[in-house]
Amino acid sequence: MEITEVESFPIQIPLETPVSFSNRTLTYRDHAITYVRTDEGHEGVGYSLGYDGAGLIADAVNDLLEPLLVGEDPRDTERLWHEMYNGNVQIGRHGLFLRAISTVDIALWDVKAKAAGEPIHKLLGGHADAVPSYGSGGYYRDEKGHEGLRAEMRRYLDEGHDVVKMKVGRKSVQEEEARVAAVRDEIGDDVTLLLDGNGVYPTTTDAVRACRAFEPHDPYFIEEPVMIDRVDTMAEVNDALSYPVATGELEGTRHQFANLVDSGAATILQPDVTVCGGITEWLKIANYASAYDIPIAPHYNWNIHASLLGAIENGLWIEYFYRDMDVKVFDDVVEEPLAPDDDGMIPLPDQPGHGVPLDKDALEEYRL
Repeated sequence: MEITEVESFPIQIPLETPVSFSNRTLTYRDHAITYVRTDEGHEGVGYSLGYDGAGLIADAVNDLLEPLLVGEDPRDTERLWHEMYNGNVQIGRHGLFLRAISTVDIALWDVKAKAAGEPIHKLLGGHADAVPSYGSGGYYRDEKGHEGLRAEMRRYLDEGHDVVKMKVGRKSVQEEEARVAAVRDEIGDDVTLLLDGNGVYPTTTDAVRACRAFEPHDPYFIEEPVMIDRVDTMAEVNDALSYPVATGELEGTRHQFANLVDSGAATILQPDVTVCGGITEWLKIANYASAYDIPIAPHYNWNIHASLLGAIENGLWIEYFYRDMDVKVFDDVVEEPLAPDDDGMIPLPDQPGHGVPLDKDALEEYRL
């Protein structure tokens, strides 16, 4: 089998109303979409959230990665990953270029699983046929006060979730503590509450002060209390709190994740397969973490992360966003989006491949 074509392009899906987290306001979501096609008729697809850089990610695939891949066997995922990474190491160890590699690697594994006639969670290990999810939200909108926040969290419980997540950090410590208190009051004591700061706090002192204010409301973890590059600061916060730090959604390869663990900066890891280098690297991160009994709770992209979590022993939860919350909108271009059942469990797809076929008409509608 040979790769005959690699095609990548950006799409942009508008939000109905602006939405904010601690340090950014969004009006649309852009993604880079990558297809890998073969001489035997197999087609695989990969993707990554762009954060205004989807066009640059696609350019990196088309200009620098496709020439390395055409004529190669798509099943040689390990070799091709190293050729893409090592061949561009001077410019590609992190960030935008690693997202480009991620889109290609995901597409290669899609081809590989289709050629094998297996769903990817079975091909990779088959640990579970369904995985638990949490209702993720708690974003900021101008018209959304405590009552709106309560209603949102109540909806997640009504959908069957016993774990929910909310954003913190955009307002003062006192205001944020009141938001967290309102959510805890609404969901009761038996529901697991997760917090996400998106790296908002500038110092150890600021982060610890805020996170300790949330402690009476029994959060399970605080995600990214400080910027991810400040590993020593993250470690200081993790050490100072009675509940753990989770991080990794913007992190790169296994080497960066090993640094997070070795430094004590994270107790729960959140690798994103569309960011960290694709399925090939995501598995290395997850398996490294399993040696230390560190749970994996991947960031976003539930359609593909559900199958990956179902292939490993140390999976924790899948992050799920309801489309009508108008925060994550990628399901608009997915042919058969995955969704939780009445118990908050996501059944895994059983068709060959990674199980995330995209709607080509919708892609054309949103293509830039």
